Amino acid sequence: MEEEIKICVFAASSQDIDQAYVDAARQLGAAMAGRGWTCVNGSGSKGLMRAVSDGTLDAGGHVVGVIPKFMVDNGWGYERLPEVIITADMHERKQYMQDITQATVALPGGCGTLEELLEVITWRQLGIISKPIVLLNTNGFFDPLIDMLTSCARQGFMKASHTRLWTVAHTPQQAIEAISRELANGSVAVESKY
Repeated sequence: MEEEIKICVFAASSQDIDQAYVDAARQLGAAMAGRGWTCVNGSGSKGLMRAVSDGTLDAGGHVVGVIPKFMVDNGWGYERLPEVIITADMHERKQYMQDITQATVALPGGCGTLEELLEVITWRQLGIISKPIVLLNTNGFFDPLIDMLTSCARQGFMKASHTRLWTVAHTPQQAIEAISRELANGSVAVESKY
């Protein structure tokens, strides 16, 4: 029996954003559903978290929301989701999302999304995980971060090969293709951090 593919999606809960980001999130959800992949996200009822969930569900796919109890208590969860896992805190949420998924896609977002993305890049750099990490670079959103990380490598704060810990995709379809390619061929090997 073939293993179910689950994709962790980090995404903003902000709503005051350009419609292009919302559209790309919905398209990513639909594309995952089209592959039979499950979307695993933070269970948010707003912003890009909601958009990727709606895109997945509207296309007949499955979504698993993972949310800390304090967010549930604040009413921040998305009631449409068919499966919700409640965690004790933010750290457990992030760990659980990584434990049950085969790849991660980061959509544009603020502090929380960037923190999640940088932590999984660090985990891959340290060899804790070896799964695909894709940045969906809608409207060039991640360009400044990519420049910063490239500068880190150029100045010796990380190895040059560590800039291959992630893949940049400019469209939802490119993100899906990048994940498919890496799942089929295995993750690109990089040097040890040490």
